[in-house]
Amino acid sequence: MVEAAPGEAVAPKWRTAGDSVVGATHRRSGIPNQDALLLSAAAPPLPVIAAVSDGHGSPKCFRSHVGSRIAVGVAALVLREYLDVAGDADPSTWIPAEITRRWSEAVRLDLMLSPLTAEELDVVEQKSGPAARRLVESGPLLAYGATVLAAAVGEKSLVYLQLGDGEILTVSDAGEVRRALPGDARLFADETTSLASPSAVRDFRLQVVSGEEGIPALVLLTTDGYVNSFRDDEGFLRVGADILQLIASVGLDTVEADMTAWLDEATRLGSGDDVTLAVICREDAVRRPDAVATGVPGAAPSATATQADGEPDE
Repeated sequence: MVEAAPGEAVAPKWRTAGDSVVGATHRRSGIPNQDALLLSAAAPPLPVIAAVSDGHGSPKCFRSHVGSRIAVGVAALVLREYLDVAGDADPSTWIPAEITRRWSEAVRLDLMLSPLTAEELDVVEQKSGPAARRLVESGPLLAYGATVLAAAVGEKSLVYLQLGDGEILTVSDAGEVRRALPGDARLFADETTSLASPSAVRDFRLQVVSGEEGIPALVLLTTDGYVNSFRDDEGFLRVGADILQLIASVGLDTVEADMTAWLDEATRLGSGDDVTLAVICREDAVRRPDAVATGVPGAAPSATATQADGEPDE
């Protein structure tokens, strides 16, 4: 621990962990993991950043596995800049605008290097019809469509942002689990908002929380493949408290080492979709010698859940 001067509070230390697994249905079909995960910690330690993205499974979004990887990199870069040098900017406008602009620029560069092929467009037409092909030809960013969720811990504040489906949960020292951001009524069935949408900047949900408003023990970010693997909302939310207890009992390294196995179980018995989980953990909050490990976090996954790969809301 860093020793503080007399009367000075010691800043908490943070760590990150996470994993991403190919969905059970994708594995059987030979489809690559369309999710992406990025965990970033600077030296000195803050800001600490985690980002996840879910590339849309629609036939029109056939390069979404590329779009999701671009999304997490751009989100992490923009959040770092905001916390390090752009703190005077209005985060509700600057952060969404910068993420959307930089994602679009990176996608256009990828298109310049690897233009859409006739074979790719033929597959779109075969699966979704001529209108879908024309839609991609007129707006090729759609081929890369993806969501993005990110959280960043700075010296004086925490930032949460989300575009599209998935969840960001916060867990208090006492194990109370809350959603970090309000819901979005437009996210239903397999419809989602998207970085590829013309309205992307307006579709972001974002919150900046000062340290005075309460610092969580744990922040969890998940793509919807994990959320949809549970029978009900109560079972999913219980994951937050369970993971806090697991980390306190066996340590973050052990939890991360076991993560692949229980995410694989979630997709196999649950959604069948790609599953990604990121954790930001406050070290002092999980040093609890009385904690007892509970095994796999959350309720048993639902064997009847259906995959929702994400169709961009156009």
